[in-house]
Amino acid sequence: MSITNAEILEAIKGKTILELNDLVKAIEEEFGVTAAAPAAAGGAVAAVEEEEQSEFDVILTSAGQAKINVIKAVREITGLGLKEAKDLVDGAPKAVKEKVSKEDAEAIKAKLTEAGASIEIK
Repeated sequence: MSITNAEILEAIKGKTILELNDLVKAIEEEFGVTAAAPAAAGGAVAAVEEEEQSEFDVILTSAGQAKINVIKAVREITGLGLKEAKDLVDGAPKAVKEKVSKEDAEAIKAKLTEAGASIEIK
């Protein structure tokens, strides 16, 4: 019994990029061909590499039950005054910090979550 093209495509859809890369290498070796793309597709490879996100936004989705603690944490993280921090917390969902590294975003999320807030990183 042979496998249909649809079955092959379904199997490929379930693979990760690394697994697909290994598959392409195996096909190249098995059949003595190359998967080198025409020059026009070179831009697609660069686009895939650029997709890895390096800047993140930390979004306050909810202050939770400990609103005062969240306001204090927001003030500490952003350097805002009391009124500005309160307005930010009251206006949730709102960005607390934008375009920060993944490590900074995780640290901010941990601090705000500890204070009782709900946080989302985009």
